[in-house]
Amino acid sequence: MSRLGIFGTSGHAREVRDIALAVGHDVTFVARDRTSVNSATQDESVILEEDVEQLGNAVFATGIGDNALREAVASHFKVRLRFTNLVHPSATLGDGQEARIGRSTGIVIAAGARISNNVALGDFSVIGANAVVSHDCVIGEFAMVAPSATILGNVRAGARCWIGAGATIVQGSSDAPRRIGAGAVVGAGAVVTEDCEPGGVYVGVPAKRIK
Repeated sequence: MSRLGIFGTSGHAREVRDIALAVGHDVTFVARDRTSVNSATQDESVILEEDVEQLGNAVFATGIGDNALREAVASHFKVRLRFTNLVHPSATLGDGQEARIGRSTGIVIAAGARISNNVALGDFSVIGANAVVSHDCVIGEFAMVAPSATILGNVRAGARCWIGAGATIVQGSSDAPRRIGAGAVVGAGAVVTEDCEPGGVYVGVPAKRIK
């Protein structure tokens, strides 16, 4: 069993802990400071970021749901720590996907997720429980695909975008992929039938920009 440090102490961090335990890691949480050691993790193995080198040869993952904060933490620590991918054993991967995922780092794929084929996942992206990413998609770095979201084929989702729980991104084509701009937010349950602009917030069926 190898030691794995998870940055974060929130509910999302505990969900990442569950994935880590399922693949055989011994987990320690890494808290930003003492105020971050909340009641849910006070009985767990927790160290502070300032003491992270005490974990020696451990590998690391991020348990931070907020895309911007996950990027800040990963960017700060990746130059001196070794991050790994975490894929729950119940997630299913299409032909060749294990190798494709291995080209990136810091990816978290939760229980029941389905990654089809010819899918590229950016560094530190998160694929939530029971989410589906279909063929020929690209998910940008630090993006979040929340639980039960469905991204159909030929979609290009930019860096730091957020695809809400239960949302559906309708497929594009090989000649004209559906594009979700960098930093865009797609609300829970939305159905996206047109491209989303960078930084926009989209909700509804069909999804419309509200911000």
